[in-house]
Amino acid sequence: MSLLKNRKGMTLIEIMIVLAIIGSIAALLLPNITGQLDKSKVKEAKIQLTQVVNALSMYYTDCGHYPQSLEGLTKADPDCSNWGPEAYYKKDLKDPFGNELVYEREGSEYTLKSLGKDRREGGSGNDKDITLEDVQ
Repeated sequence: MSLLKNRKGMTLIEIMIVLAIIGSIAALLLPNITGQLDKSKVKEAKIQLTQVVNALSMYYTDCGHYPQSLEGLTKADPDCSNWGPEAYYKKDLKDPFGNELVYEREGSEYTLKSLGKDRREGGSGNDKDITLEDVQ
């Protein structure tokens, strides 16, 4: 009898029950957590687009035109005699989903967007492209 009173620890069945409970809770919470993470990345992408737009405006003020590519914001641009003296944008030009920002210039106009979570044109929800219209 003294062996049963001094018994410490848990049996295999007790451990399995605890793991099943933890797994069930994780299965219920994980979709909510990942959904919130995606929403925060969308908001971060909108903020980043706003910052790049501001950098493009400063570039335009100094150079009289928009750069051929976004690289003109981070490195000295030979097309601009008044460039700098520091970079207009010092952060990575990838969106929070790891994609390169899509920038196209036509004359004195440009488009700028993030392809969103799915990394493809179009989409809906968190996969939707994030464009300048979404931040203005």
